[in-house]
Amino acid sequence: MRGVTGRATAVQDGEGGGPGSGPEPSAAAAGDGSPRAGQAARPEVFTFGETMVALRGSGPLRLGGTMQVSVAGAESNVAIGLARLGHSVRWAGTVGDDEAGELVLRTLRAEGVEVSGTTVVPGAPTGLLLFEPRLPDVTRVHYYRAGSAGSRLTAGAVEGAFSAAPPRVLHLTGITPALSATARTAADRAVQLARRSGALVCLDVNFRSRLWTAEEAASVLCEWMPFVDILIASEDELPLCLPGGGGRSGGAQETPGFGGAQETPGARGMQETPGAGGASARAGGASAGAGGASAGAGGASARAGGASARAGGASAGAGGASAGPGAAGGDALVADQAGRLLDEGVREVVVKFGAAGATVHTGDGTLHQPAPSVRAVDAVGAGDAFVAGYLSALLDGAGPAGRLERATTTGAFAVASPGDWEGAPTRAELGMLGSPPGTVVR
Repeated sequence: MRGVTGRATAVQDGEGGGPGSGPEPSAAAAGDGSPRAGQAARPEVFTFGETMVALRGSGPLRLGGTMQVSVAGAESNVAIGLARLGHSVRWAGTVGDDEAGELVLRTLRAEGVEVSGTTVVPGAPTGLLLFEPRLPDVTRVHYYRAGSAGSRLTAGAVEGAFSAAPPRVLHLTGITPALSATARTAADRAVQLARRSGALVCLDVNFRSRLWTAEEAASVLCEWMPFVDILIASEDELPLCLPGGGGRSGGAQETPGFGGAQETPGARGMQETPGAGGASARAGGASAGAGGASAGAGGASARAGGASARAGGASAGAGGASAGPGAAGGDALVADQAGRLLDEGVREVVVKFGAAGATVHTGDGTLHQPAPSVRAVDAVGAGDAFVAGYLSALLDGAGPAGRLERATTTGAFAVASPGDWEGAPTRAELGMLGSPPGTVVR
């Protein structure tokens, strides 16, 4: 194995060093690969996982034709989304000693993501996924990742990348521990390191039923709950984070996009069919973000003891957020599950409701954010874009309403654009979503 030297994009910590202490937006790294003067080595966010080469066709694969080449991975999608919004991000993973691996690293570097913690493994291929559009709103995704370099991630590699510059936020997903036994150990180690260093922990469940069973997922995720500050999950994923959650119903389904995805057996892994939900879809509900989980974070709230303290919920007047009866988060079962997770030690539970938006549950109550309407082009990657937007606003010191608003905005950009991460907005573009049809920006 050999390491990789990447470009740093770190920023100075804000006052107090907390994730919500309101740092200035991070600057892009210098063109020569060195940090700008005054930048600290500590990244705002550290994440890790498998990133694969992505091939996108225009129709049934059996008919052949041309394909567009890119890269994709849940964690690196979030990293790119954060980097475009001006934040310093470090991504670690394992790629093959091949051209596909070079493409992964080149793409992440070009997007301002620091990759010095990455390991190159000879003899193991970089993973591959194929996107096969079948209907205007239905795309099949074929994964070829069995025995891939990404599945060979080790605890030592993650510890080295984390410890070289401990981050302010650790972001991880439920995909990585499902890749292999060594990857699972690596994820466990990252959680331990975050706890030791005081980094905030953000977990996006991202359940993949073709990678592991609900029982296997629950056994790992439940152990993590006492150490998770921000939990991001779709409605049907919440039980996986609670004791006995492995017996949830609908374990063969997952919601990586807008709540319309369903897995079927695929090539050497799984085959997904993310649906965009009609000619137009609401963005942001596909994914969920969270924040306010750490002391000193803008808008963070102290946890009120007991489930009764969370009933009804608080409201906020920003970004169209609302709370109380009638909101998507008012569902009694979901509210009860979120309350139990708060009692387990999670500080903030954000639940994804597809086209209905997303709801955040904290010790102070419940806050719901409707998803803005956009013309759906490609729902794949919208959840990761949402997470990037939420963490971005958290790092800027925004309160829960502001974080939900930015998250639904970045999710909308993803839905309205083809590709996993290609449509992620820059900070200057965030205001474009509300422009009237036909607007020309000159």
